[in-house]
Amino acid sequence: MKQGRLLFLGDSLLADFNWQERITHFEVINLSVFGETAQGLLNRLPIVQEQVVDPDIILIMTGTNNMLMEDYKYVETIRQIVVSLSHYYPTAEIIINSLIPLQIPWMKTEEIKQINSELEALSLQAGCCFLDVFSKFNTKAGMFQADGIHCTETGYNLWARSILEYIAFLLEDD
Repeated sequence: MKQGRLLFLGDSLLADFNWQERITHFEVINLSVFGETAQGLLNRLPIVQEQVVDPDIILIMTGTNNMLMEDYKYVETIRQIVVSLSHYYPTAEIIINSLIPLQIPWMKTEEIKQINSELEALSLQAGCCFLDVFSKFNTKAGMFQADGIHCTETGYNLWARSILEYIAFLLEDD
């Protein structure tokens, strides 16, 4: 028996993996889209709300494509996403997932850390949760494919374990 419904919203980093295979205790609904930006997700929320009724947990992981386009001013868009999701799904626990340490030559680690700090502050202000996977990825080798963006199986397994541990903490805390 499934413990609840887990909705994933984000870009190819979420879309490119079979989360249901790793998170078996939940019904995983993955509505992530390849190439999506934070604004794209915000624009798409009415469709998401038509498709999904009453998720228990919503995990948002977006902004990677914004970073790749050197758009570092998208945190306000994520705030709008959280507000909209909180309004439409008032009983759902919302988790903002940190950015992972992308391995892109022109992208400085400090820029990613700064965005993650802003996302964490947003989560505190909005009353939702923040899952920091950046630090777990940052200390491990072999987490990324050759493009420096997408995860390897090892990276996805670490990420899935991190999500499961965080959800277990949330459920225990309730």
